[in-house]
Amino acid sequence: MNLQPFLIGDGWVEVLDGNDTVRAIFDRHYSRRRYRDGRKPKLFIGPGEKLVLLSREADAICAWRKEKHRFDSQRGVECVIFRREGGDLASDQLRAAMGVCWQRFPCERLFSFVDPRVVPPTMVRGHPVWGFCFYKAGWRFAGLTAKGLHILEKKVPA
Repeated sequence: MNLQPFLIGDGWVEVLDGNDTVRAIFDRHYSRRRYRDGRKPKLFIGPGEKLVLLSREADAICAWRKEKHRFDSQRGVECVIFRREGGDLASDQLRAAMGVCWQRFPCERLFSFVDPRVVPPTMVRGHPVWGFCFYKAGWRFAGLTAKGLHILEKKVPA
């Protein structure tokens, strides 16, 4: 792993899309898409206005993206990836990342997608829950996509 000792302070540090440390963590996430021809584009978060966060310890990432024109009915800022490989509790890290996101994109609904075919569920009172750390951070189930992905959302706090 690429450790970046210059990252000081609490919580999250904003970095640019294409950051090598973020890429290394992102490459281990289930949603990482790979090109058949082996290309590795410099940028990997996708189009739109971006907020890419790396934990101070360089062991977690969270990337947010706001697109002007989406092809689905989702509105707001998408959590493109949240991956924790160490550090604080995942839900605490996610809450802190949400705070940074709302500073950049005030009053915006946050949403994300979870693939239940790939992500193992957490059993809660005998029922499977996909994306449990999102629920612990105050998110809620908002439906399914046509491909069966779970849509999770967090509306602006009152």
